[in-house]
Amino acid sequence: MPFDQPVPRPFVSTAVQAFAPSAPGVYGISNAREWIYIGETDNIKFALLTHMQELHASVMERQPTGFVWELCDGPQRTNRQNRLVLEYEPVYNRRERR
Repeated sequence: MPFDQPVPRPFVSTAVQAFAPSAPGVYGISNAREWIYIGETDNIKFALLTHMQELHASVMERQPTGFVWELCDGPQRTNRQNRLVLEYEPVYNRRERR
């Protein structure tokens, strides 16, 4: 099942500040060619801003242009992340599994 929010917001700090909640959930980062990373966190806004500050991290090296998110908490959050990773096969998550 895809993300609840099908249309990504621009992956720029002003859009993250305006649209990403400071709440628990899952999020995805992409560019026009691929899904880069899908993560789960206690604070979606903080996690996205942290990725932006890590300029030499694999996520930023793939030049992300968009992000999506959905709220969820507890054990369902990890399960939801795992389902989304299987569905979208983001590049960075595949590297983490090796």
